[in-house]
Amino acid sequence: LLFLNTTVHQFLGVDLAVYLQTKYRSYEGLFNLASSVADLHTTFFLFFPIWFHLRKDTALRLIWVAVIGDWLNLVLKWVLFGERPYWWVHETRFYGNDPVPALKQFPITCETGPGSPSGHAMGASAVWYVMVTALLSLATEKRCPPLLYKFLQMGLCAVMGLVLLIVCMSRVYMAAHFPHQVIAGILTGILVAEVVSQLKSIYSASLNYYILTTVFLTSFAVGFYLLLKAMGVDLLWTMERAQKWCVHPEWVHLDTAPFASLLRNMGTLAGLGLGLHSPLYTDTKKRGYAFRIGCITIALVLLYVLDGWTFSPDNHMTFYSLSFGKSTLAILISTTLVPWALYKVFAIQKEDKKS
Repeated sequence: LLFLNTTVHQFLGVDLAVYLQTKYRSYEGLFNLASSVADLHTTFFLFFPIWFHLRKDTALRLIWVAVIGDWLNLVLKWVLFGERPYWWVHETRFYGNDPVPALKQFPITCETGPGSPSGHAMGASAVWYVMVTALLSLATEKRCPPLLYKFLQMGLCAVMGLVLLIVCMSRVYMAAHFPHQVIAGILTGILVAEVVSQLKSIYSASLNYYILTTVFLTSFAVGFYLLLKAMGVDLLWTMERAQKWCVHPEWVHLDTAPFASLLRNMGTLAGLGLGLHSPLYTDTKKRGYAFRIGCITIALVLLYVLDGWTFSPDNHMTFYSLSFGKSTLAILISTTLVPWALYKVFAIQKEDKKS
C-alpha cells in the first residue's frame, strides 16, 4: 500500500511538472534563478558575508543551520531512496504500454543524488527562516511598536512564503523533484533551523569544537555509507540513472554527487572555525559601518572571483579535496582575510596622517 501511494504521488507529480512546463513556460528564467539562488552556495558566497559584518550571531546561525541541515539531508536521502522525475518516468512500469510523459530537461535538472527530501527546498526554508527570525528579533530589540511589528511580521512571512513557493515550483518545473519531496524539504528545513538555532554552543564554539564536529559529521556520513554498502545497499545507484537518462551527458556534474556536497559543507564549517580563531581575526562589530560595508564589498568581489575557480572531475579525490579547500577559503575571506587587510590599510592611513 505504501509503495502504491508513493507511485501515485510520483505519477501526480509528473503530471504537475508537465502542466507547469506547458502553462508556465514563460517563467523559465524565474524558475532557473530560483533554483540557483536556493542552492546553499548562495548562502556561503552571498548571505553569510553580508550578515557576518552586520550581525555576527545571525551569520553563525546561517552556517550551522545550513551545514547541519544539508548533512541531515544527505543521510535522509540515503535512507529514503527518493526517485527523481526525469529518470523515474523511464524506469517505472506504471505507464505500461502508454507513452511516457514528455518531461523537458534543463542544465540544472540532472542532479545525481536521491531526490527525497529536496535539498534546495530544505536549504532555502532553513536559511530564510533564520534571516526572517533575525530581522524580527532585531525589530524587538529596537522596540518596534506592536502594530508596526505585526505588519513587519506578516510582510516578512509573506515574502518568505512566496520565495519558498517559487523554489518549490522551480524544482518541480525542472523535473528534479516530485511535489511531496519539496514539501518534505520545507518542513524539515524549518525544523532543523529552529532546533539548531536553540543550541547556545554554536555562538561561542572553540576551535576544537569546530574540528571535532567536522570530523564527527564526516566520519558518520562515510561510516554510514560503508555500513550500508557492506549490507549490500548501493547508495550510488542514482549516478547510473542520471547518466543513463539525462538527455545531455555534460549536464551530469560531479558537484551534485552526495560526497561533493558533504566535503563542501565540511570545508565551510572548518573555515568558520579557523577564521574565528585565527590570530588575524578582527571583530568588525567594534568598527564603524564604513569599515564593515567595505569588508562586505571587498569580500563579495573576491568571492565572485573565487567562484570562477572550477576543477576537473576526472580524479574524484582531487576534486573533493579542492572543493573542501575552496569552501574553507571562501569563509576565511569573509571572516578574517578581508577584515585584517582592510584594518591594516586603515591603520597605515592613520599613521600617515599623524606623521
